[in-house]
Amino acid sequence: MMLRTLLLTSVIYWASGQESQTMTPEEKIGIRDQIVEMFDHAYGSYMKYAYPADELMPLSCRGRVRGLEPNRGDIDDSLGKFSLTLIDTLDTLVVLNKLDDFEDGVKKTVKDVRFDNDVVVSVFETNIRVLGGLLGAHVMANLLRQRGERMQWYGDELLHMAKELGHRLLPAFNTTSGLPYPRVNLRYGVINPLSRTGTESDTCTACAGTMILEFAALSRLSGETVFEEYARKALDVLWEKRQRGSDLVGTVINIHNGDWVRRDSGVGAGIDSYYEYLMKAYILLGDSVYLDRFNIHYSAIMKYISQPPLLLNVHMHNPTVSVRSWMDSLLAFFPGLQVLRGDLKPAIETHEMLYQVTKQHKFLPEAFTTEFRVHWGQHPLRPEFAESTYYLYKATGDPYYLRVGQSIVEKLNAYARVPCGFAAVQDVRTGTHEDRMDSFFLAEMFKYLYLLFSEKSQLPLDIDDYIFTTEAHLLPVSLSTTQPPCQGNGTDAAPLNQEEDLFTYSCPSTQTLFPNNPSFAKTIRDGYKYLTGVGRAFHSLPVREIELPLHDSGMEPVEFLKSMGITLTPLTEAIAGETRSEMEHKGVYRVKLIAKVTHTPEEEEVVPHIVQVISPPYLGRTVLTAGPAKFGMDLTKHEHGVKGSIVKASPYTACGPLDNADEVKGHIALALRGDCMFAGKARRLQEAGAIGVVFIDHREGSNIEDTPLFQMVGDGDSTADITLPLVFLFSREGGVLTTALEEHRNVDVLLLPKERQLGHDKPEKPLGMNIKFRLAEEGELEDGASRGPTLEFVLEKGEMLPEEEEEEEEEELRGAGQSQERRRKALGTEPCSAGRDPPSVLPRDTDGGPEADPLTD
Repeated sequence: MMLRTLLLTSVIYWASGQESQTMTPEEKIGIRDQIVEMFDHAYGSYMKYAYPADELMPLSCRGRVRGLEPNRGDIDDSLGKFSLTLIDTLDTLVVLNKLDDFEDGVKKTVKDVRFDNDVVVSVFETNIRVLGGLLGAHVMANLLRQRGERMQWYGDELLHMAKELGHRLLPAFNTTSGLPYPRVNLRYGVINPLSRTGTESDTCTACAGTMILEFAALSRLSGETVFEEYARKALDVLWEKRQRGSDLVGTVINIHNGDWVRRDSGVGAGIDSYYEYLMKAYILLGDSVYLDRFNIHYSAIMKYISQPPLLLNVHMHNPTVSVRSWMDSLLAFFPGLQVLRGDLKPAIETHEMLYQVTKQHKFLPEAFTTEFRVHWGQHPLRPEFAESTYYLYKATGDPYYLRVGQSIVEKLNAYARVPCGFAAVQDVRTGTHEDRMDSFFLAEMFKYLYLLFSEKSQLPLDIDDYIFTTEAHLLPVSLSTTQPPCQGNGTDAAPLNQEEDLFTYSCPSTQTLFPNNPSFAKTIRDGYKYLTGVGRAFHSLPVREIELPLHDSGMEPVEFLKSMGITLTPLTEAIAGETRSEMEHKGVYRVKLIAKVTHTPEEEEVVPHIVQVISPPYLGRTVLTAGPAKFGMDLTKHEHGVKGSIVKASPYTACGPLDNADEVKGHIALALRGDCMFAGKARRLQEAGAIGVVFIDHREGSNIEDTPLFQMVGDGDSTADITLPLVFLFSREGGVLTTALEEHRNVDVLLLPKERQLGHDKPEKPLGMNIKFRLAEEGELEDGASRGPTLEFVLEKGEMLPEEEEEEEEEELRGAGQSQERRRKALGTEPCSAGRDPPSVLPRDTDGGPEADPLTD
């Protein structure tokens, strides 16, 4: 009956799937109206509860103002006290035909927003979100003004604001190489002693290479050539520093000497939008140098990085070597970029893989393994997957992608919607929320979803007249003809040796790519339909025999196996329809595995550690569960752990020279996660004489109950020089320590494995029983006859349902820098200013995630 039900369910699912591929105009209108309602809920909540703050905190129903909320590390580098979400959303209002709201938003921006703020911001994030937002809104305001119906009062105020902001970003380019600093103080620049920045030596590739669209547009619109000159120079440096053998670039580069700091190469966090801007710079500016460079890079990507449907990271100097077994969600933009080039087949393949991952986990985790398990569970409402879905629908017209878009809408409403907006998902495995709604959610997600379900005639502008920036701001492609190139901005076009293909200088039609095959997209997708195992129809599989020699002829062993979750059924009671085999004799059973099955010998168990507060008045009663590190002192080999008084590092992130090195010496240091790698912090504190380090998560509200424990990892280089004991506390547990330090001058703690906690007896080691399994050759038992008391089992592989393993190790992908957290390309690991928050640091957004990758602290 179970089998019958399963088969019937599968057939119904298949049939309904086939019938639902097409979408009627009425359905599209209904979904588009739903998207508008969702946007109203999100934008309305921001304006009601948060404006003029930079971002909305949707769980707290208030605005996030930098300096008034707990520091989240480099994620906060996106915030500059300039009403970020409003500026980032302005041109979305026009696309959604909310022209009254747009005009009101422009007036508020002109009246309320100021940039003379003593605040350190990410150059990358401020460029793509704020400068791009101002330029996109200026273009829209001009369009409406020229039509003579609205905005007649507008006098280029947004362009003047964009020019002022551009000048405030220019000091970041004051380096010997021409690559910009990752951060700048809006009031004091970089060199000024009051700037509180300028000590960084590294940035991510995307951070330096994602300036040309906004800066060139600003130059063309304002007539000031300096912006485009600086952005071109940065791109020239990155091109010159590529690895000539592979034509790949690394993830993090030294801004002073141009040496590569991280040599891993991919298309996700830390690099992504560099490639995107080469292609789009050609489209916007008409300069073939950018296209030639993109084509050479693209050939290298397809040769070394693309392993359809996967996009892996390799070593730029040895690209046949994969450097990690997981992918980050920021690479979801890449199928859209492939559509722009016309290379549809790999775009369809990778997009389908990503869709299968979303069906398994509801959203794209910030990072997932090549086996599609969760590697880093956060989902900050990134729009890259929706972006690629929109591009693929535009290119193929296949209604399948409308269904994909519909699933995005439904999941956002079901799992991210809260009373005051939409909240990021802290962990896709648990569904817990995070108190953040990044500006890119309004700037990009709703724009792409609305366009996906709209016909051109339903839009207030011709969308094909514009190019999307990496933040989905609209810049007119007419800039290359209506605004001449700035004199002195020419990039030398050295002869390039490249193999030309169908896509090198043109975007071929689908008929050219797939002649007489209107269902080409489905044909490609079908090969990846059950990639993750979700939705696979039932098929009976060949059985394999397993022999268990047991020293008992009674039923006790059978009962013991049942207690392990293994159900035994005599073959005579097997499913109807199977032929009775020769093995149907006394003592032969069919094994149905119900137990959880794990098969990851390469993964190490995360051993919980603790920080036990032992000084008065706590006296050991306060015990905080902590995560270990894969480097530094192994506390499991030290019977009594490490004891010491705690001191907060200054700066708290321990990413620069310590102001209180004398106080740290001989103590256990507290350091905030973020801005640089765990290993770098540990070395700096060890040099100061610390005897241990407790790292505290910078993500407000994170705690051991909601977030899986993980192990911190090194920075890719040898960490043998680090001998300190290192542990990691989530924000809530870390707050207990910092509060104790504020209330009591001297706080002593003990760092040790949880199993050795003071005051607790060691648990008795449970007795075990071993059973050996071996595969018997077909006919072996019959030929050799029975050798004493033996139970023989038949394993039905089709019924084994291994529970998905969750990888708790979180590597911090932080990428270079800064707020990368967001979609943008950020997962990196160094101080980069890029990102969609990134996991935190590399651009296309990366930063800060719930489990920000341990790698990067």
